[in-house]
Amino acid sequence: MENNIKITDIWFDEGRIFMRDASNAVYSRPLEAFPLLMDATEEQRLAYDIDPQGDAVRWPEIDEDIHVSSFLEQQEPNKDNEIARIFRRFPQLNVSEVARQMGINKSLLSKYIYGIKTPSEHRRMEIKHALHTLGEELIAV
Repeated sequence: MENNIKITDIWFDEGRIFMRDASNAVYSRPLEAFPLLMDATEEQRLAYDIDPQGDAVRWPEIDEDIHVSSFLEQQEPNKDNEIARIFRRFPQLNVSEVARQMGINKSLLSKYIYGIKTPSEHRRMEIKHALHTLGEELIAV
């Protein structure tokens, strides 16, 4: 277990997930770090189980698991990145469909969009290529 931190409580507020540990310390991360939770309903977010060791949380209905180490990451998202700007400029883009067309997980594409992960130059070009292909298909209509 990471530094013997044991999760005792989870809650959500103002676009963030919070975790309290056994020593009463509180940690939080932006929901963008966990796209499945970001897209979940309030009821789905509240339907979690803390594992018996206290080092992970599971949301069975949405098939999401978060280890305590995820709360210890200090990096905040870079919401002003090229991929995010593209998806803000074209809100009609469906993240799931773009990810499917590229053959990647929606959660990964969402992390690029929310600035949680930074795509490699190759991946950035793949995303742009997928969007260009979509544009070409639209022109052909």
